Amino acid sequence: MAGRIEDYALIGDMQTAALVCRDGTVDWLCLPRFDSHAIFAGLLGTEEHGFWRLGPAHASDAEPPTAARRSYRGDSLILESEWDTPRGTVRVIDFMPPRDGAPQLIRIVEGVSGRVPMRSTLRMRFSYGRVVPWVHRHEGRTVAVAGPDSVWFDTEAETYGKSLTTYSDFTVAPGERIAFTISWEPSHKEPPALPEPEQSLEATEDFWRDWVDHCTYHGPYREAVIRSLITLKALTYAPTGGIVAAPTTSLPEDIGGVRNWDYRYTWLRDAAITLSSLLRTGYREEARSWREWLLRAVAGDPENLQIMYGIAGERELGEAELDWLPGYENSAPVRVGNGAAHQLQLDVYGEVTEALHLAHMTGLARNDYASLLQLKLIRYLEDHWQEPDEGIWEVRGPRRQFVHSKVMAWVAVDRTIKLIESGDADGPLERWKELRDDIHRDVCEKGYDKERNTFTQSYGSKELDASLLLIPQMGFLPPDDKRVIGTIEAIQRELSTSDGFILRYPTEGEHEGVDGLPGDEGAFLACSFWMADDLAMIGRVDEARKLFEKLLSLRNDLGLLAEEWDPVRQRQVGNFPQAFSHVPLIDTALRLTASGAYGG
Repeated sequence: MAGRIEDYALIGDMQTAALVCRDGTVDWLCLPRFDSHAIFAGLLGTEEHGFWRLGPAHASDAEPPTAARRSYRGDSLILESEWDTPRGTVRVIDFMPPRDGAPQLIRIVEGVSGRVPMRSTLRMRFSYGRVVPWVHRHEGRTVAVAGPDSVWFDTEAETYGKSLTTYSDFTVAPGERIAFTISWEPSHKEPPALPEPEQSLEATEDFWRDWVDHCTYHGPYREAVIRSLITLKALTYAPTGGIVAAPTTSLPEDIGGVRNWDYRYTWLRDAAITLSSLLRTGYREEARSWREWLLRAVAGDPENLQIMYGIAGERELGEAELDWLPGYENSAPVRVGNGAAHQLQLDVYGEVTEALHLAHMTGLARNDYASLLQLKLIRYLEDHWQEPDEGIWEVRGPRRQFVHSKVMAWVAVDRTIKLIESGDADGPLERWKELRDDIHRDVCEKGYDKERNTFTQSYGSKELDASLLLIPQMGFLPPDDKRVIGTIEAIQRELSTSDGFILRYPTEGEHEGVDGLPGDEGAFLACSFWMADDLAMIGRVDEARKLFEKLLSLRNDLGLLAEEWDPVRQRQVGNFPQAFSHVPLIDTALRLTASGAYGG
């Protein structure tokens, strides 16, 4: 069985990523891209679906020992895990060097004290665990081939095959270092170059040190912010600038349930808010790359804007179920692709426009097509903003007049008006000012419950929705407006879990199936960070800080967050690590730092 979600560490090369468990098992790796087929899919099944374990030899492979300590090496994505055994202490260094050729996963075993017997157990299964590759020797190297893929396994240690698995048993003494590397290459090409693990380790450490040096945030939450920024960088597909929502698919929002989705794509919303955090912490090159990705993805067809695209801008992300995988802790189905790609979510126009506006305001070099795209998006909204949609949460039930969608349509128009007023674009200024006023009036009249003094999830409903917390953050209404304060307090009362975290919307009891899906879900971490932001904005800064620091305590020992927190099981749930959790962490840290609302 796979470990708990929070038991995993992330390593990656900004084109794909692997998850490494506390016991030294790589249970998830897709090659050569984030959205490629997995060669290790044990995370969503069993060991029969592929894994690579490297750690102290143990009498029972069914219960391998877990590392006594683990951490990232400084501000990097280099993982170091240490085991204390009766025979001594050993360290394993795991990393994926930023790519210059074939993608590689490198694992270096280092003896610390004593003489420790070690074992590497490598079971490659291609196509998400379905295909057993042909493993053979080629010019002294081990290679696994199936269809278009080949994976090359290189080590100085002796290896042997047994039960369709490649093993290596060896002993490591103090100061000794033994490296293991897998490299991917299309099967019709020549073998990849022999790896140089020690040089790659040094280059990887240099890369991350140089990248982190560009961070402009030096506040009291720097450790949490830096780790979140590194995670966001790791989720960026370097060749195109696209940003995946998470490197995994089908980690459940409801353990044992069906709320399992593929997040290995670029949601415009997630990428736009990621861009804003990167810009505000000094990372303009990533912002420029994402803007270029956006312009390519949307090119020629802004009227049919999708909510998500592939990492290279692909439009077709057809959803399928992998019925041979039982799912993480039997949470089925396992899905690849995402059928929500063609939903109508009007809020996306606002998020994209806000990101382009922020890029413009922070001095990113002007791009005429970006301004033209922004104008085209508003012309589309002129004709469609009054339509019902699926909303920010991608409900699979009927479309509704979601308040958040209308608010973000207002944001899109407002930011475009500002662009025209700055002299960097031309458009029907007075007409769009009237449009902005019309949307604002419509929301305040139809999306507000006067009796309860709160905005509601959709027009005519009584339900609440945590996305309403963005109303003051987007400037739709000032924080001291009684309707804003009433909405914040209503969400605190009705959408808080017993430990004070925030649900997206009600899904229990009479509300079950409200989003077109059975089952429940945990507290959505982004919403809880939004609540901390809002509390700070209305002057309740001590309460905001306490909630923020409570949220920080939910991170795993490496500073990583999944999508949600299960308040009953007291564990992380959902895809991992999740950009939509790490972005608001950064934003809230910046807001609290600016307000001076931090302890110590």
